[in-house]
Amino acid sequence: MILVTVRENEPFEKALRRFRRKVEREGIRKDIKKNSFYLKPGEKRRLKQRLAEKRRRKATRRAARRAARQASRPRGR
Repeated sequence: MILVTVRENEPFEKALRRFRRKVEREGIRKDIKKNSFYLKPGEKRRLKQRLAEKRRRKATRRAARRAARQASRPRGR
């Protein structure tokens, strides 16, 4: 459970910001979204595979971009 104590003379908005940051860091919103509806095991597996493929594509794009950047960089450093 996340607790945020409002410090003396601290604006409410600042305490609310700290609370939101803690919630985000703990991954509570993501967990609630994930468990808000039932996914059959097969659907879960397909979703996991789709996300893994998306990560792989993103990694290859980043690697290609990095390689292109290195190729265009002058070598006399």
